[in-house]
Amino acid sequence: MEGTEGTADAWFDRKLSECRFADERLGKRLRQLVECMEGAMRASIPLACQDWTNTKAAYRFFSNDRVSEEKFSPFCRDERVRS
Repeated sequence: MEGTEGTADAWFDRKLSECRFADERLGKRLRQLVECMEGAMRASIPLACQDWTNTKAAYRFFSNDRVSEEKFSPFCRDERVRS
């Protein structure tokens, strides 16, 4: 099982590194959100984030004008093809 987790981590690392933001902090926030939501990908944001601080950070991230679908394209492209 440990090998599978390592593979998933490597996949997330590779996909996250492909996301480009003008502000480096947005990339770090995305990494934190993915880690926070990792075990609850289909859950609501409040359920996945588990506390108000992380939930508020997620909502602020997604409402940021500098965050758009184009920034997530490398991250989401594989999932859209599989759907």
